[in-house]
Amino acid sequence: MRRTFACALRSLWNLLPKLSRGSADRPTNPEPEHARRDVAIVAALALAPAIGLGIARFAYALVLPDMRADLGWSYADAGWMNTTNAAGYLLGALVAARTIASVGAYRVMVAGAWACVVALMLCAVFRHAIPLNAARVLAGLGGGFAFVSGGVLAAGVAQRNPERAAFLLGLFYAGPGLGILLSGVAVPFTLERFGAGSWGAAWAALAVLSLPLAVGLHLTRGESTAAPPSAQASPRYADMRWLLCGYLFFGAGYIAYMTFMIAWVQGSGGGVGFQAVFWAVIGLATIASPWLWTVILKRLVHGHAFAILTSITAIGAVLPLISNTVPMLLASAALFGSAFFAVVAATTAFVRRNLPQAQWASAIGILTVVFGIGQMLGPVAIGLVNDAMRNLSSGLWASVLLLLVAAMLGAFQRDREAA
Repeated sequence: MRRTFACALRSLWNLLPKLSRGSADRPTNPEPEHARRDVAIVAALALAPAIGLGIARFAYALVLPDMRADLGWSYADAGWMNTTNAAGYLLGALVAARTIASVGAYRVMVAGAWACVVALMLCAVFRHAIPLNAARVLAGLGGGFAFVSGGVLAAGVAQRNPERAAFLLGLFYAGPGLGILLSGVAVPFTLERFGAGSWGAAWAALAVLSLPLAVGLHLTRGESTAAPPSAQASPRYADMRWLLCGYLFFGAGYIAYMTFMIAWVQGSGGGVGFQAVFWAVIGLATIASPWLWTVILKRLVHGHAFAILTSITAIGAVLPLISNTVPMLLASAALFGSAFFAVVAATTAFVRRNLPQAQWASAIGILTVVFGIGQMLGPVAIGLVNDAMRNLSSGLWASVLLLLVAAMLGAFQRDREAA
């Protein structure tokens, strides 16, 4: 079984350069070696968000029902664990640009990824709220470092390969899908194997899953150790105000789905096997997103790509509220999973299109800050709504509304030369 899985991974790795060729712009000559190498580099960089977000953040939704039952938490208590994670993420985003300027993006990315691994190990050890929340803060801090610095490095690779820039950015932001897929396979079956109250074993399994991914980041050594950018004036954030406001609402809206949907699936009668399938579909759809939405990222200007992709995310989020049948739940997972990190890629594409390279770290950093604020407020606010209404559907409807507001705000954004 392990040998078959390893062979499948190698085959997927070898296919990445071929799959990256869009049918509309496929070259008549064989693909240059440097282009294939760029795809491989970005695929390796994508391991950073796979750890920092796909596993260290989103897998909490899989562990949450068992933790809540074992520890006697309310929905607000459960949401607070993701709020503290988002607070750490916010801190990481706030200081990432300055840290990158001091020591380089590669070192910041690797340090952030290993901080997430340590945090997962701590979650496996502790059982009380204070140390658990401290571990979640550390995971958020590491995730913020890994995400911002990895995004800067991926944008740099995309800059030297403009024909495939949109695909390469999408490939990096599809990284969390790998973490979601792996955790979706591991966590439900770990909980089933060890029984109720075994959430510590689930966190340990997640830490073990993260180790080879963190090691894999070292494949980019030498490819991403360029000198830190020289100091330049910060970008004018007023020129990005609609995108920033929309991203704030997006962060608050999407995280509610990723926090409480497994609880919704479980409450709808979904067993361990279906929970694993549902989460794996989200992960696979996220991995597929570069091939699905590159044309939107490549061709649309202003905030239009952000608005369209956020709207698709909202449609995915509303489907379970219309019907909780198996086909509708799987359609929701596929649609939501395919679009929600393409939204993040759209913000980086906007930065890359409108700002000089020396300002990318600052711009990606401030976008990540407002995203982090939304993620920090969203889980606890939605949790309070769920507690007040005594159901999960009210909070999920609120998250859909937040996503629609985000899409409308993003639609007002204009590129700088057209502002």
